[in-house]
Amino acid sequence: MTTLIVLFNLKNPQQREAYEQWAREVDLPTAGALPSIEKFEVLRASGVLGGGESPYQYVEILRVRDMQQLGADIATPTMQEVSKRFQAFADAPLFIVTESL
Repeated sequence: MTTLIVLFNLKNPQQREAYEQWAREVDLPTAGALPSIEKFEVLRASGVLGGGESPYQYVEILRVRDMQQLGADIATPTMQEVSKRFQAFADAPLFIVTESL
């Protein structure tokens, strides 16, 4: 199974509440309901094991059933709007494609 991991910080840290509300009310239910997605989580980083600050504020984990279908799902007008809003919040998000061993 492919897992997409997204690491990012907010462009504006003062938008934390607005971003998290949008993630709960729009991003998670919309992207999580896509046919290509088995599971979608958004995590707020609280630090690094052993102490210290995380280099990223947020981590998204998307368990992808079908990468081709994901491409089609992302191309829909609804997901284009979700993506546009995400890009407004996220500062240079890093999208890492992984495969299970």
